[in-house]
Amino acid sequence: MEEEKEKFLKEFGKDYGYPNASKSIEEIRATEFKRLDGLVYLDHAGATLYSELQMEEVMKDLTSNVYGNPHSQGDMCSATSDCVEAARQLVLDYCNASSKDYKCIFTAGATAALKLVGEAFPWSSDSCFMYTMENHNSVLGIREYALGKKAAAFAIDIEEFEYRNGLSRSDASSIKISKRPVQRRNDMRSREEGEACQGNAYNLFAFPSECNFSGMKFSLDLVNIIKNDSERVLEGLPFCRGKWMVLIDAAKGCATQPPDLTKFPADFVVISFYKIFGYPTGLGALVVRAEAADLLKKTYFSGGTVAASIADIDFVRRRKGIEASFEDGSQSFLSIASIRHGFKIVNNLTVSAIVKHTTSLTTYVRNKLLTLKHGNGTGICILYGGDTQKMSSHKFGPTIAFNLIRQDGSWFGYREVEKLASLSGIQLRTGCFCNPGACSKQLGLSHLDLLSNVEAGHVCWDDNDILHGKPTGAVRISFGYMSTYEDAEKFVSFVINSFVSMPSLATNGRLSEINNTFSSSRGIYLKSITVYPIKSCAGFSVDSWPLSSAGLQHDREWLLKSTSGEILTQKKAPEMCLVSTFIDLTQGILVVESPRCEMKLKIILEKDPYYGKKQNVELRSKRYGVLIYDNEVNIWLSNAIGRPCNLIRSCAPENQSYANRKEIVDKDMENKLNFVNEAQFLLISEGSVSDLNNRLRSNEHKSQCVQPIDSLRFRPNLVISGAEPYAEDHWRTLNIGTEKFTSLGGCNRCQMINLDQRTGQATTLKEPLATLASFRRVKGKILFGVLLRYDNADKVGRLKDGEKLLLQVGQRVYQTG
Repeated sequence: MEEEKEKFLKEFGKDYGYPNASKSIEEIRATEFKRLDGLVYLDHAGATLYSELQMEEVMKDLTSNVYGNPHSQGDMCSATSDCVEAARQLVLDYCNASSKDYKCIFTAGATAALKLVGEAFPWSSDSCFMYTMENHNSVLGIREYALGKKAAAFAIDIEEFEYRNGLSRSDASSIKISKRPVQRRNDMRSREEGEACQGNAYNLFAFPSECNFSGMKFSLDLVNIIKNDSERVLEGLPFCRGKWMVLIDAAKGCATQPPDLTKFPADFVVISFYKIFGYPTGLGALVVRAEAADLLKKTYFSGGTVAASIADIDFVRRRKGIEASFEDGSQSFLSIASIRHGFKIVNNLTVSAIVKHTTSLTTYVRNKLLTLKHGNGTGICILYGGDTQKMSSHKFGPTIAFNLIRQDGSWFGYREVEKLASLSGIQLRTGCFCNPGACSKQLGLSHLDLLSNVEAGHVCWDDNDILHGKPTGAVRISFGYMSTYEDAEKFVSFVINSFVSMPSLATNGRLSEINNTFSSSRGIYLKSITVYPIKSCAGFSVDSWPLSSAGLQHDREWLLKSTSGEILTQKKAPEMCLVSTFIDLTQGILVVESPRCEMKLKIILEKDPYYGKKQNVELRSKRYGVLIYDNEVNIWLSNAIGRPCNLIRSCAPENQSYANRKEIVDKDMENKLNFVNEAQFLLISEGSVSDLNNRLRSNEHKSQCVQPIDSLRFRPNLVISGAEPYAEDHWRTLNIGTEKFTSLGGCNRCQMINLDQRTGQATTLKEPLATLASFRRVKGKILFGVLLRYDNADKVGRLKDGEKLLLQVGQRVYQTG
């Protein structure tokens, strides 16, 4: 690490850190971001982090001063108004904007600022809304206002030739535009391709100062080119005439390089403060040129925006000031008062130093990722944002978007990368980042690809990271002013250790190859049986238990739903660990206990008086017949887990006896007999658990001792003893006693196994999932244990009254195929 850092400092030392500031970057991290100890935060494009010193100053300010509503009268309210006006000037100064030419309108975030422009812009049927493909959804949403007024809308690609032939950035001839007309709705008239707009129409061009997907910066020369030379640069487009106005979405770019509005006089600039210095959220600004503000046509009026109004006739006189006429209601004056403390930190470091610092880290990681190769010589990383090897670093902000490739040429899913990063204490972001144009453009996804993905069920923020052999999004890391070399190096090491396949690392990215000969001489046998009557609650262990056509009798036959209809599991309600269950078959009752409830809950298995009515419900795309319990049961369980919930029970069709019920399918619904996710049984081997514990103990880098993991941590139905570690991975069919089972493959594990089932508390080291991810990963899944299907279910239906098929502890387990 030290040697690598010396190389880094030799190359980037003049830009890294803040040599002219009162604190070094190491001191800033140690004193102002103590909460990051052991963590790597790389999602500054999503939200940068507030400084602890900044928050101390904010709290000192708010607890030392009295800020009244600025719409009220009095000295305290007047002081608030002064504070708000001072904050406006800070924003204008940040963009080098004259208060004579520009005004600062505070909004409820950058999205609200964009919405304001869309609502109030003077659209007409001769107008055009033109925007680059690389734009956030919040910008794309403006086109709904344009189309609603029967204006045209175009998405365009911009190619700058300066890196190819050295043309001046400010020369309109160095810009090439290719158009992508937006398909108009059927109820709106279409304009012929050659029909031009009228010369007195107002048009709007929108682009980001920095693409939030790839980090690619757009030349701010576009402001002057579009405003002053639109007919030349838009030659061939039908909408090149009229008055062009320019909007810069600087929500991302302002964090490290605010636009200089003296040089590039855009009409509208959108700012988000939490992207610059972390706090406050829910506050943004629209920096608007005074001439452009006069053209905006605001419909709605509210408190603070009117000089006078009459309730029972159509009369309103609006305030004349630009800020007063657009800031609806009382301003978020406490948040506005807080931004000066954020600007103080940024201004002390200086924007130029922040740019140099974050660029050094971005360039270092970008170069490292480009040089990574698998053992067979193939590259591992695809970077997005253009030819990154030819383009200079100043063309990119502190953001890197990429996808990772396996040695065989297939893709690592971005959700796999995110999941493993989280286990390694690294926060990053994945998906399309609400930028569909940049996403489809960079990933090479056609309209057909995008529509096919939607038809396959893909939506924003889901787990469908690979569809039809292509990624649906990317991985994004981004740096902030407090990021360090150690953050960058830990991320690079994470990629190498988790995704690079080397000849010497035969187990990297796939299950280790172990001698898995099934040896009957070891005496493999069934060690324990556990039944979980209520899904995700604690189970109970038995020496023997009846089999049903659905698995172990009564296993996961009940579940808890929130009052909003969501299925509750330990992921959302870890308190469920503490709810214990037991079924007494001789008495025919389910007994439920909780440390939060004095009395036990007893539910009769047959002819339960607590039953309400039967219902058919759909859960996770499966249809169930269920029994609903009354309030007495639901109140008890709500108290037990500390949140409102309802208990439901899977039930058999009415035309079958209780003892002999089995799965059937009728024309309306599939009657499921329990609420399992994937399979009837989960089997865990003690040998595999022992190997895992050995690996946990050998992780010397751990800062604290990891307690041995018990087999029941994995919530198995069956635990076997006597097999070699991971022998179960290779079984296809097996017998337990005389009963036959088929393996359905490995069980994909999630963070639920990090919960201590005795306490409901998660381990601080994210174990054992983190260690399992290092050697039990296959195609994005972390596998441990195997899923089984019972193959003798037909025998259950032939049983006579009183007969049972039993699994018993001690029965021999042997492979049959």
